[in-house]
Amino acid sequence: MASVSGPTQTAPVPASPLQRGIVKMVLSGCAIIVRGQPRGGPPPERQINLSNIRAGAIARRAAQGQPDTKDIPDEPWAFQAREFLRKKLIGKEVCFTVEIKTAIGREYGMVYLGKDTTGENIAESLVNEGLATVRREGIRGNNPEQARLCELEDQSKASKKGMWSEGGGTHTIRDLKYTIENPRNFVDSLHQKPINAIIEHVRDGSVVRALLLPDYYLVTVMLSGVKCPTFRREADGTETPEPFAAEAKFFTESRLLQRDVQIILESCHNQIILGTILHPNGNITELLLKEGFARCVDWSMAVYTQGAEKLRAAERSAKERKVRIWKDYVAPTANLDQKDRQFVAKVMQVVNADALVVKLNSGEYKTIHLSSIRPPRNEGEEKNKDKDKRFRPLYDIPYMFEAREFLRKKLIGKKVNVTVDYIRAATSPGEGTPAFSERTCATVTIGGINIAEALVSKGLATVIRYRQDDDQRSSHYDELLAAEARAIKNGKGLHSKKEVPIHRVADISGETQKAKQFLPFLQRAGRSEAVVEYVFSGSRLKLYMPKETCLITFLLAGIECPRSSRNTPGGMQMAEPFSDEAMLFTKELVLQREVEVEVESMDKAGNFIGWLHIEGVNLSVALVENALSKVHFTAERSAYYKALVSAEEACRQKKEKIWANYVEKPVEEVVHVSEEKERVANYRPVYVTEITDTLHFYAQDVETGGQLENLMETMRAEIAAHPPVEGSYSARRGDYCLAKFADGEWYRARVEKVESPAKVHVFYIDYGNREVVSSTRLAAMPPAFSTRTLPAQATEYTFAFIQVPQDDDARADVVDCVVRDIQNSQCLLNVEYSGATCPHVTIQFGDTKDDVGLGLVKEGLVMVDVRKEKHLQKMVTEYLNSQESAKSARLNIWRYGDFRADDADEFGYRR
Repeated sequence: MASVSGPTQTAPVPASPLQRGIVKMVLSGCAIIVRGQPRGGPPPERQINLSNIRAGAIARRAAQGQPDTKDIPDEPWAFQAREFLRKKLIGKEVCFTVEIKTAIGREYGMVYLGKDTTGENIAESLVNEGLATVRREGIRGNNPEQARLCELEDQSKASKKGMWSEGGGTHTIRDLKYTIENPRNFVDSLHQKPINAIIEHVRDGSVVRALLLPDYYLVTVMLSGVKCPTFRREADGTETPEPFAAEAKFFTESRLLQRDVQIILESCHNQIILGTILHPNGNITELLLKEGFARCVDWSMAVYTQGAEKLRAAERSAKERKVRIWKDYVAPTANLDQKDRQFVAKVMQVVNADALVVKLNSGEYKTIHLSSIRPPRNEGEEKNKDKDKRFRPLYDIPYMFEAREFLRKKLIGKKVNVTVDYIRAATSPGEGTPAFSERTCATVTIGGINIAEALVSKGLATVIRYRQDDDQRSSHYDELLAAEARAIKNGKGLHSKKEVPIHRVADISGETQKAKQFLPFLQRAGRSEAVVEYVFSGSRLKLYMPKETCLITFLLAGIECPRSSRNTPGGMQMAEPFSDEAMLFTKELVLQREVEVEVESMDKAGNFIGWLHIEGVNLSVALVENALSKVHFTAERSAYYKALVSAEEACRQKKEKIWANYVEKPVEEVVHVSEEKERVANYRPVYVTEITDTLHFYAQDVETGGQLENLMETMRAEIAAHPPVEGSYSARRGDYCLAKFADGEWYRARVEKVESPAKVHVFYIDYGNREVVSSTRLAAMPPAFSTRTLPAQATEYTFAFIQVPQDDDARADVVDCVVRDIQNSQCLLNVEYSGATCPHVTIQFGDTKDDVGLGLVKEGLVMVDVRKEKHLQKMVTEYLNSQESAKSARLNIWRYGDFRADDADEFGYRR
C-alpha cells in the first residue's frame, strides 16, 4: 500500500496546534501510529500519514478464505523505508501537526522527532536517504517546507541514494514466507538457539506475530509457560475482552511491538509454536507474571528453557500482592498460622504410598498427604480379575508395595520438613467415587530431597493433572512434572514395559492348619527378620516375614498386657486401663520398623507367640519397664525372665501406671493343713448338638432350651414379616448375624472368616456347627435377638481322661462311634477339670447312665489320659482297668498288642 500526500478530495485544516505522542508502530515509510500516555488503561491512538511524500507499499498477504486474491510483495525500497522509520521512531516521543484531514478521517501532517519543531523532520530524513519520493503536484512555491523537500530529493538523486541508486531495487524486495510446511521440524532444526526477530503484531499479551531474520519467516509465537487473558470472538464477529485482556496486550505492545528481539523457539504443540522472547531490558514472560497479567500454564511450562522456577516465583509474587488478575486471590493456606504451614515432624507410619502419619513436637499425630501425586492404582478390568480372592491393595496393586517400601525405608522414625501446600476439602461419595475426609497436602523433604519428586522419578507414583484455574497443587509442581517426564523416558517403574512385579504373600493369620505347618520352620530359624505391618494392641502385632513372604499374627511372650476393647459373644468388652498407652508405646517403637523375632509356640487360633527385638531392645521387657505390662508366669522358662522380673519390681516400687493402685500383701504365717479334695459329681442334663472331627462336642443346657425355642420362634416371625433385602448385609469377621441354613430356616451365627462375598465362614452359636455360605444368605441380627438377650447356647466341651488318636483313620472311627451314640440326644454332663480351650467332662447316656468316655476305652478305641490330681485317682483307676481289659482282648487299637513301648509316636499317641 502506497502512502501519498493526500487524495484529490481534501480539506485544509485550520492551523492546528502542535501535538505530541509516543510512536507505537510504523505502518510503512510514510505512515505511523501515535499513542498518548496511559491513564488507568490502554491510551488512545491515531494514525498520522506524512504529508507531501510517497514511500513504497509494504507486502500484504492474500485475504484468507478468498482464493481469487494473491499475496502482494514489497515494492522496491518499501521495507527499507519502514525499517528506517522503525529504528528511528519506535517508542520515541514525537510532535506533529495535522495539515489535512480527508473525508474518511485520514490525517496528513508533519512529524518531528522530539518535543518541538526544532527536532528532526521525519519526511525530510526519508527523502534525503532516497527512501521516499516527493509528491510535486499541487506544491505551492511559497511553502518553504515543500520547497525544502524538492531540494533534498534533487540532492538524493544526484548522490544516487536509496531508490535513486542503479539496479532498480529488486534486491530490496523480501521473500516473505507466511506459512511453514512442517513447524515441528522447523523448530527442532533451530536447536533452541536464539534467533533475531522483529515483533510485527501483538494479538494478546502472550501471543505475537514475529518476523524471523534473516530468512523473513512470518510466524505466530505463543509464550511458553504462560497465558494472558484473551479476546473472545463472538458469533457476530465482535471481540469481547476478558478482564485485563486489553491491559495485558498494551503491556506487551508497549515493550515489544516492532522492537528488535531474540526468540528461542522451544517447541511446537498442535501446530502452535511455543517460544521465549528475549529483550535487552528483560524477559517479557516473567514480567507479565510479576505484574499479574498472566498465569502459569502447566502444559507448556515443561518446554520453557529459562527456568520454570522463575516463572512460579513471579506468579507467586503477583498472588501475594493481589495485583490484576489475582485481585481476588485467596491462598490455599491463607487460614493457617505460619507454624501450621511449615513444621518439622517425625514420621511414624507410611499409609499406602502417598500419605504419612507424623508426630508433631506437641505430641499430636497428623496425617499428611504428598501434594499433587497419585500412588499406583489398578487400571481397568484388573480390579475384578479374581473376585473370589480377597483384594489386598498393598500386594495386589502393581508397584504399590515398592512405593510403600521406598518411603518406609527412607522415612520411618526420621524427622522431616513439612510445608503445607493446600487443604483438600472433604468430599461426599459420588457415583463410583468414594467419600474422602479433609486432607492436608504438603511437600515433605528430608536432607533437601523432595520425597514426592524422588517417588515420581523412580516411577512409583504419577503426577496429578489439574484444571488451569486450580491453584491447589504442590509448590514444586514443575519439578514433579519434570521427574515424571524423566521416569517415562527411562521406562522406570509404572512406565516400564517389563512385566509388573507380583507379590505372592500368604496371610496365615488365623489359619490354624497353615500356622501349624509353618511353626517348625520358624522355631528352627531362631531369630528371623520381620517388618511390623500393624499393631492391634500393646502385645499383639501383624508381621511381614520377607524371607518367607508371609503375614503372621504375633503375640509377645512372657507378659500380660492390658487388653483393648473388643467384641465378645457376651457383647462389647471394655478396654482395660492403660491399654491405649501400651498400644501407642508399641506403635511408636516398632510400627513399620525392621525387627527380629524368636518364635517359641503358637496358640489355638494360629497366632505365633515369641520375643520381638528392635535395635537390641526386647519389646516385652520394654513394656514391663514402662509399667505397661505385667510379667506372665510362662516367662519363667525363658532367658529373659530375670530382666522381666527386675523391671517389674522397679515399676511396682515406683507405683507407676498399671501399678498405681498396687498394695503389697502382708506376709502371713500360714499353717498348711493337708486336705484332700473330693471329686464333685454334679451331673446336669444337656442336649448334644454337634461333634467335631477333633472329638470336641457342643451341647445346650436343657434348662434354657425353652428360652431358645421362644427366641427362634419370635425371630422367624419377625423375619417373615420383614424379610431382609438379599445381598444388603456386608459380612465382617467377628460380627454376629443371621444365617439361612440348608433347611431354609434362619439361625443366629457368628462370622469367622470372609474369603469373598460368595464364601463366608459362619459358626452357628446355638448349635455349634459351621458352614460356608454366600453373603446373600446372611442378614443383620436385630438387637432384640442378640447375645445380650440370650447368650450363645452351644458350649464347647471335650472328653475327660482320654487321648484323642492322632491317626486319621483311628480318630474317624472314634468320631463315628460318638456321633452314632450321643449326637442329637439328651445326656448328663459333669465338668471334671478345665482345659486350655474348653472344659473336660464326663458324659453319661440319658437312659442307662453309662459313662460314654469309659465305653470308648472299653472298646479299645482310645487310650487313657492319666491325670495326677488326687481327687481324680478313683476315676483314672477305673479307666486304666478298662484299658487293660481292652488290651487283653486286643480290641481295635490294641489288635497288634501294646505298641506304646517303641512306636507310640508312629501310631500318633503319646504316653
